[in-house]
Amino acid sequence: MSVLTELLTEKCPKCGKGQVFAEKGNIFLFRLPKMHTNCSNCNHRFEKEPGYFFGSMFVSYGLVFAEMVVFFLIVNQFVDSYLTIVVLIGILSVVLSTFNFRLSRMLWIYMLDGKDKQL
Repeated sequence: MSVLTELLTEKCPKCGKGQVFAEKGNIFLFRLPKMHTNCSNCNHRFEKEPGYFFGSMFVSYGLVFAEMVVFFLIVNQFVDSYLTIVVLIGILSVVLSTFNFRLSRMLWIYMLDGKDKQL
């Protein structure tokens, strides 16, 4: 399995088999994603120390910014009102929040703790 496939399917960065997240979360039900403490396959610990995922907030910021720019460029072709576009961007960021949370943590884990230590 390739590193990108393992990252997107939220597999352990060391063995590529165990799941990192116990629950995916649902913003409409007000549920945040929940992570396993250790890999069920190789017992690899995901959070090395308190504050380990602090850097994933910056990764999340970059993801959300890129999504907003792409969404703006697409929607700007169809909608004339900038206020409407801003409201749509706000809705998009809320809807994708749990996805961005999981993806940013997975990118952070794979950047610092992946098999090859790079993507």
